[in-house]
Amino acid sequence: MSDAAILNGGTVNTGAVRAPAVRETGVPITPRNIRFMQALPQAATWLGGDIVATAVYNALSLTFPDGERMFMDSVRHYKDRVSGQLLQDANDFIAQEAIHTREHVSLNKVMEGANYPLDRIRAHIKNQIGIAEKLGPMVMLGATISLEHFTAMLGDSLLRNPSQLDGAPEDVKRLWLWHAFEETEHKAVAFDVFNAATANMADWRRYLIRVRAMLITTVDFIAHITFYTSLLLAADGMGRGKATFKTLWFLFGKPAFFRRGMRGYWSWYRPGFHPWQHDNRKLLESWRGRLFPN
Repeated sequence: MSDAAILNGGTVNTGAVRAPAVRETGVPITPRNIRFMQALPQAATWLGGDIVATAVYNALSLTFPDGERMFMDSVRHYKDRVSGQLLQDANDFIAQEAIHTREHVSLNKVMEGANYPLDRIRAHIKNQIGIAEKLGPMVMLGATISLEHFTAMLGDSLLRNPSQLDGAPEDVKRLWLWHAFEETEHKAVAFDVFNAATANMADWRRYLIRVRAMLITTVDFIAHITFYTSLLLAADGMGRGKATFKTLWFLFGKPAFFRRGMRGYWSWYRPGFHPWQHDNRKLLESWRGRLFPN
């Protein structure tokens, strides 16, 4: 069944080739050229002195510059398949991601000069992206829409529970909340581009592509963040086994950073899924004036 048919309550032959809805009602995508990092915090302890929480956020931040360049490239590749408002959304998505990249490059400087294996982590990230690139633009787009689902879920969780950042320097706290806001704001753009790029595919094939992409992405994303975080903690003097355990406990035990942030994860596997079926526009509106008062 196509996305459009399910959202509208209709039924179709699942073997038919039908164009799905390529843009659902969301919110305007607004690139905001904001610079946050006026001063660098302590690399290992900037999040309230909690070295595990700090390392998890640092590990995530290390993935963003190269990861978001892949997001931009994957959407840019299919821009010839879209038009009208979705084309504008795609351009604004790329602009937002470019600014995110710049700001996380600035934040990641906090780890330079310390004893962190940054070259090893960055080489691993580039290698993983290189594998997707060799497999082709559709694989890159599948990885993008899956990772965008993760960042949207984590962003939603952070906006609902900003106390997760208590103890962070104000610049760093604002950067993460801004990023969470914009990831939520543009959460459907790559997905809608994917629908446009696969509009001539049979529904079952389109569904298989995104389900397979999410299954692979889920394993890789959790494994890689755990690996990078444990390397950072080990560089701070923690044993690797303990570092891995502490990371997994933080992600899935307490405070359950990933587990709590993955509300709506399983909805991805519904044939008629669309990111804006989780309608959190009121949440965005409640934050808009606080984050962007001018």
